[in-house]
Amino acid sequence: MKSASHYVLTCSGVAALIDVLREQGFRTLGPTVRDAAIVYDEIASLSDLPRGWTDEQGGGRYRLTRRSDEALFGYAVGPHSWKKFLHIPAQRLWRAEETTDGLRIDAELPAAEPLALIGVRACELQAIKIQDRVLLEGTYADPHYRARRDALFLVAVNCAEPGGTCFCASMNSGPKATSGYDLALTELAGDEEHRFVADVGSETGRQILAQLPHREATGEEVAAANGIVANAAQKMGRAIPAANQVPELLRRNLDHPRWDEVAARCLTCGNCTMACPTCFCTTVEENTSLDGVATEHVRHWDSCFTTDFSYIHGGSVRASPRSRYRQWMTHKLSTWWDQFGTSGCVGCGRCITWCPVGIDITEEIAAIREADSVAADQGG
Repeated sequence: MKSASHYVLTCSGVAALIDVLREQGFRTLGPTVRDAAIVYDEIASLSDLPRGWTDEQGGGRYRLTRRSDEALFGYAVGPHSWKKFLHIPAQRLWRAEETTDGLRIDAELPAAEPLALIGVRACELQAIKIQDRVLLEGTYADPHYRARRDALFLVAVNCAEPGGTCFCASMNSGPKATSGYDLALTELAGDEEHRFVADVGSETGRQILAQLPHREATGEEVAAANGIVANAAQKMGRAIPAANQVPELLRRNLDHPRWDEVAARCLTCGNCTMACPTCFCTTVEENTSLDGVATEHVRHWDSCFTTDFSYIHGGSVRASPRSRYRQWMTHKLSTWWDQFGTSGCVGCGRCITWCPVGIDITEEIAAIREADSVAADQGG
């Protein structure tokens, strides 16, 4: 029995997908091995993908190991998020120069480079959706983000191997992509024929698929793909239970002693915010030429973990590590709902893996919840 909404590609079909996208003018970006990690960078062919590699992750720990098969997407997520291609780390906003005719100011016009992101996980699709809400909706949309977002083609890959720090299932953001993609693939790499079950998510995706060698999927292949995703959800070792109750939990515990305990370990390095796919805070700086005749107004990523981020006349509002960690976590999991109607966390686990001292956001929530429950019982 065949399904009319699912299709099958082989590795040759995925290779053709990269070729077709490049032929149509897209800059193709995807996972590749570099510097002992799987990072997102430009890819030109199937050989650039991390075939046969996986990652082992824990609190403050990441390493690559070989798989027993030739899976192209048999890893979780690495240190990079797709944010760096959409909400880029450094963006010039305008340039001013003194000329013989007076001062000239040139605004940096948004650049619409067509990007094709290949290998986007479900949690990362949710992160892009959150950044869309932050940067595109409301009175002041970011024109540079909009230009990149409007020229985007998204190839999702459903998870088969969650990382040791993943908890997307408890955040309802994975491991299966349900929307926001043009094409979604589930890799079947463990049997004789290396295949990908493909779902179409847009008309553009359907047009691209029509140019690739493919066939309709059988019911058995669809069931195998669904089984892989269900197994991935069961294999996650971390969770934030009842995530919808966390906002109020944190509001009740702004003076909880746990903030002092985590501050004693936190280096306030900002790694968690740099690796996070949803953090969006920036600062601006002026870069003046040595001769003093020109200057550039440049926006950079910033972090609420830096002392200067909350600096006002007289000093920093959040001078202690305790206050900065509390600000980050309560914004991410609580007040983000007030601002944007969603959680700021998608459960990708990057903040745990790439914290030098292995601070675990799920562990911190669990500790505060346990103490809050004990206090409630004693109060009753």
